[in-house]
Amino acid sequence: MLVVHVHVHVKPEYVEAFKAATVENARHSVQETGVAGFDVVQHQDDLAKFVLVEAYRTPGAPAAHKETKHYQVWRDTVAPMMAEPRASVRYASLFPADANW
Repeated sequence: MLVVHVHVHVKPEYVEAFKAATVENARHSVQETGVAGFDVVQHQDDLAKFVLVEAYRTPGAPAAHKETKHYQVWRDTVAPMMAEPRASVRYASLFPADANW
């Protein structure tokens, strides 16, 4: 399983709008065949910082996710909200190997 952490820093005035758009994207993302989990977490001390924790069943699933309409709507909606470009880090899940979020 592939786990991707997407680090996002939004402009303070967009925190609520970003949360709404991102939760909507997550609701659709977890319905994708290749997505095992999709968590949206907010930093407790800096409310303008988030991490999207995305778990994919196959190496090709992230690319398929980016082809979905809901991802593309999210991407275009949140682009002007960014305080800095978002960054992603890929991890290999070691335990449990068959995680099903």
